[in-house]
Amino acid sequence: MKKIINDPDQVVQDMVNGYIAAYPEKVRLIPNTLVLARKEAPIKGKVGLVSGGGSGHEPAHAGYVGKGMLDAAVAGEVFTSPTPDQVLEAIKAVDGGEGVFLIIKNYTGDVLNFEMAAEMAEAEGIQVEKVIVNDDVAVEDSSFTTGRRGIAGTVLVHKIAGAKAESGGSLKEIKQVADKVVANVRSMGMALTSCTVPAAGKPSFTLKEDEMEIGIGIHGEPGIERKPITSADEIATELTNRILEDIEISKGNNIAVMINGLGATPEMELYIVNEKVQGILHDNGIHVYRTFVGEYMTSLEMAGISITLLKLDDELKTLLDAGSEAPAFRS
Repeated sequence: MKKIINDPDQVVQDMVNGYIAAYPEKVRLIPNTLVLARKEAPIKGKVGLVSGGGSGHEPAHAGYVGKGMLDAAVAGEVFTSPTPDQVLEAIKAVDGGEGVFLIIKNYTGDVLNFEMAAEMAEAEGIQVEKVIVNDDVAVEDSSFTTGRRGIAGTVLVHKIAGAKAESGGSLKEIKQVADKVVANVRSMGMALTSCTVPAAGKPSFTLKEDEMEIGIGIHGEPGIERKPITSADEIATELTNRILEDIEISKGNNIAVMINGLGATPEMELYIVNEKVQGILHDNGIHVYRTFVGEYMTSLEMAGISITLLKLDDELKTLLDAGSEAPAFRS
């Protein structure tokens, strides 16, 4: 294993310390936790937004803490859900009196621990609502989930729910718009290589030099097919068509596109994929309103991509366009 780290058992704490050192004017560390909160949180009169999960997906989730997006992110150990106590500390840190909204990726550990934290917070008099993101169309159940996995589409939930909260939306209104995003966002990914969890010291799985895995999860969970690697155009076509088969996007609809790198994919390759995706959508008469290309939710150093499509209405377009000062999503 070759990694630029110190102690494999301290990588998350070291990362969090380094992140705080990079953005001291934007975020603060809640003492004795792995919770990163907006410097100004809690904000009186504003609903607080909390997300998080296992580390290893950077810039998710700490990179999305900032004005216009999250108020706090909870960092679990690598590919491991944060504990309920950690999530509770995040909720308490951002409660400005109007309640707290949780954005949870659909992984069994995350759902159980975030929901337990919500119950603990409500017992202390804090009103909590949540949304569970399940945008991955590849598999219905996996080793980490019951139902579909939550992957890069989660970032668009952060953005849109965050904009609603920043504009003064109520807990109920934020819940409604987040549910709308989840109902209209779909993603699918693929990988060329595995990744190595530092504490494990060896790759999570192996692929032959000429193999790729279609439909892989962001923790290295199996996809739907392992087969010989093909061209960027063929990969883009397969993933995009699978998404379009799963959600009704009609001619003339507006959508947002996210081409996401999983950690070790050059931007060159992401843009090559984007060209084909845009062509497919154009040929189907679908209008691309916004495009995002880059690393938004990774899997350590995995080489691969995911494609996300979000069907937009006027409300979602307005919220997607709203300003964000989060370090990993500035607009």
